[in-house]
Amino acid sequence: MDVLSSVLGGSLGVIIPFLAVLTVVVFFHELGHFLVARWCGVRVLAFSVGFGPELFGRDDKHGTRWKVCAIPLGGYVKFSGDENAASVPDRDEQARMDEETRRTAFFAKNPWQRSAIVAAGPIANFILAILIFAAMFGFLGKYETLPRVDQVRPGSAAEMAGMMPGDLIVAIDGSPVESFSDVQRLVTASAGVPMEIDVERGDAIERLTATPELQEISDGFGNTQKVGILGIQRNTSQEDIIVKRFGPVEAVGEGVKETWYILDRTLGYIGGLFLGKEDPDQLGGPIRVAQISGQVATHGILPLINLTAVLSISIGLLNLMPVPMLDGGHLLYYIIEIVRGKPLSEKLQDFGFRIGITLVLLLMVFATWNDLRSIIGS
Repeated sequence: MDVLSSVLGGSLGVIIPFLAVLTVVVFFHELGHFLVARWCGVRVLAFSVGFGPELFGRDDKHGTRWKVCAIPLGGYVKFSGDENAASVPDRDEQARMDEETRRTAFFAKNPWQRSAIVAAGPIANFILAILIFAAMFGFLGKYETLPRVDQVRPGSAAEMAGMMPGDLIVAIDGSPVESFSDVQRLVTASAGVPMEIDVERGDAIERLTATPELQEISDGFGNTQKVGILGIQRNTSQEDIIVKRFGPVEAVGEGVKETWYILDRTLGYIGGLFLGKEDPDQLGGPIRVAQISGQVATHGILPLINLTAVLSISIGLLNLMPVPMLDGGHLLYYIIEIVRGKPLSEKLQDFGFRIGITLVLLLMVFATWNDLRSIIGS
């Protein structure tokens, strides 16, 4: 009985934080679609958090069914004229519509309006991330450590470049460096790439050239990732910790910077996958996200809120991929329609949707396989 309680308790410790994070991210994504659709005069039939059988819900005065469903792994907004939750057009229903109903249908809106409605979901994800980061910076400030080198690992890229204990890193590849975390962010993304590093040594500025080594590191929870490493360490002392305080506008600016950094790193990883420079084993799916959510939750509510922002950015970016069935695929269709002056044929659109769902399913299978391999391997 104690073993069963332990297993159930451990599972709940992973599942509950994961569902809390996912629900917030999905709700804001769908809220973006919903608000812009209403603004464009589209009738929204359903706003669902989750898939499958409805657990509970209610109808609002506009005829939208707000509901929570049994499978809490996503959500959707269904518009008038849609066949399903992926906004695939229902041709038969469209043919039966009277003129009044047709005016409020999604498909009847011009391609600019449809583009705005589709793009609003991912944009809402980015806005959510910016607001979360801004709130954290605004209320808690931003803790930074001076980028001073205390130790240089023998045989490391830093030692070969001539870096010494006591050096203060002031710039990397011409970009000013203000904290040790700035150094980590620039270096981890640059394995195998020579970097010009300006260090303050005494009263002089020395320019060194170092090439970070690709190494596998652990995040403290047993999860590993491959990143660029210089081979330097920082022994943090209280006098080297700087707490930056921000007003509301500055905090939002910092939130934008943080969101852009994550977007840039994610796009860099995706580009590296296609060029063969990144390891596809780093790609994780829902199991890994759930696992990380549970691990982060053990450190308190703030790290979990931070994870919500990161996941929101990832979901927003994923949905913008130009793959039919995703928001980016719909946007691609509407851009083609704007350029051509008319939509693609129904046959081509339906073929694209079939290709899209196949690609999405393959990606899910691959990511889940990676998750299971990492669990079995650990």
